Amino acid sequence: MDLLWQSRGPYSAMGHKPSLKDISDDELLRRLTHLLKQSRRCEADLVAHIAEVDARRLYARQSTSSMFVYCTERLHLSEAEAWLRITAARASREHPMLLTMLRDGRIHLSGIRRLAPHLTPENRDRLLTRATHRSRREIEELVAELAPRPDAATRIRKLPERRAPVPPSTGPGLGPDPVQSTGPPPVFANSMPVASPVAPGERQLGPDPVGARPTPARKARMETLAPARYKVEFTADAELRDNLERLQALMRSSVPDGDLAKIIAVAVTEKLERLEAKRFARTKKPRKSLDGSDTTPKSRHIPAAVRRAVHERDCGRCTYRDRYGRRCAKRHDLEFHHDGTPFGKNGDHSLENIRLMCKTHNALRAEEEYGKEVMARFRRSARRVPGPLESSAVGSPSRQQWSAPG
Repeated sequence: MDLLWQSRGPYSAMGHKPSLKDISDDELLRRLTHLLKQSRRCEADLVAHIAEVDARRLYARQSTSSMFVYCTERLHLSEAEAWLRITAARASREHPMLLTMLRDGRIHLSGIRRLAPHLTPENRDRLLTRATHRSRREIEELVAELAPRPDAATRIRKLPERRAPVPPSTGPGLGPDPVQSTGPPPVFANSMPVASPVAPGERQLGPDPVGARPTPARKARMETLAPARYKVEFTADAELRDNLERLQALMRSSVPDGDLAKIIAVAVTEKLERLEAKRFARTKKPRKSLDGSDTTPKSRHIPAAVRRAVHERDCGRCTYRDRYGRRCAKRHDLEFHHDGTPFGKNGDHSLENIRLMCKTHNALRAEEEYGKEVMARFRRSARRVPGPLESSAVGSPSRQQWSAPG
């Protein structure tokens, strides 16, 4: 019998309201998968209805001037929700298979939005096959192949200082401030920073209003321009700008044109080499071989040769596999896990006994080996009193994670 789901859990036809905490792990995952399938079917039906309402221009009968206004003011969708669904709806009228793919989860709204301008009756079958079950970023890479854009210009510019808008109630007769354009974030260049005028769409602000706070900085953004070509944007402070200019001057012999992209690439590569030497013991001239390393559990320190061999064997990736054989794809925040025999049960540091795992799966394996209650009790005690923990984190041999009690 189908369950009617509400905010606090499932309801049966008899009015019984079991708690989600009483449901087994497998049943909870099964229900979540079932709900996701229902949600996708509803999403596809919603897009289909939007397409038909748009085609019939029924929004005009609801005193709205466009489908977008109807979706935001009558259906109360957010601007982003309305935009995604209208774009998918209009694309589905020309390419009906999009609704089928949306319904069964082969493609998502964000992917349709990015592919829609490039789909034609001639290429849609090939492109949609390549886009099946792909992430937003992977679809952006696909679009970059279809319509590559030129490299972004390298430049540095000073951002105007931005303040939070004045509340409408701060002055008599003032209406709400219009939404201000945030403008594109800056990119680095081979030029000195020059104060720029107010960006298009911004109001020229007068004296700082009382209580105004600076607008939070925007996060760094990476945008695909063409195959293997990316535009990276972020905001830097004065210290970083000065350091880049100093580095630019020092590297003129190796980078005569002073291209900041090349300079940053060299600096990042050198930093990676140093970090990998520290974390994974990667070095061109190792002092000890694997055969000459002491792997007995005399201490929690994992020999460098073992760490180096484990990282190479596991390809720098978490080795956890679920019951279907699917391997975790995480490549950062990795830790060395004693997977054969736990260190707390006298496990050694041999190559066969150590595996790379991310923090999540390292913790999961520790719970499987020692029990959830034991690990929960140990975490509480570890937070109160610093002590040795189970597996050495990849970040530092002395940093231990999830130790067995005792």
